[in-house]
Amino acid sequence: MSTDAPRLTDEDLALLRRPLHGFLTTAAGPVPPQPRPVWFEAAPDTVQLFTGPDSVKVRRLRRDPLASLVVAAPAGEREGWVAVAGDVTVEPDGAHDLAARLAARYWDLEDYARAADLAAILAEDQVRLVIHLREVRRYAS
Repeated sequence: MSTDAPRLTDEDLALLRRPLHGFLTTAAGPVPPQPRPVWFEAAPDTVQLFTGPDSVKVRRLRRDPLASLVVAAPAGEREGWVAVAGDVTVEPDGAHDLAARLAARYWDLEDYARAADLAAILAEDQVRLVIHLREVRRYAS
């Protein structure tokens, strides 16, 4: 049995670097988990995203710092998905830089409306959520 920390493979990262939505689930206590679609950025041993500091996600993570994220290939492609789970840290820095990188990946920032949407995000307080991988599961057909 390996004691190495779980890591995302090159194949995992190829899927995760596409502009796909991830579905984030946080522990909710007696409330059933309620996944939410999110933008994210993956590295071999972490996945990060941004959110408002007073969001439900952050409140839940402060109570129980565990989360999972699932990303699937879109319809019309061969089935494939990656699921990660781990401990989450709430970082006060780096969220605006992350938001700008992700907006460029998900949106056409030449579009005035999308550029204005990004400006609105950058005008708000944001925190960076970092999932430190404890488990990685995957499927590729």
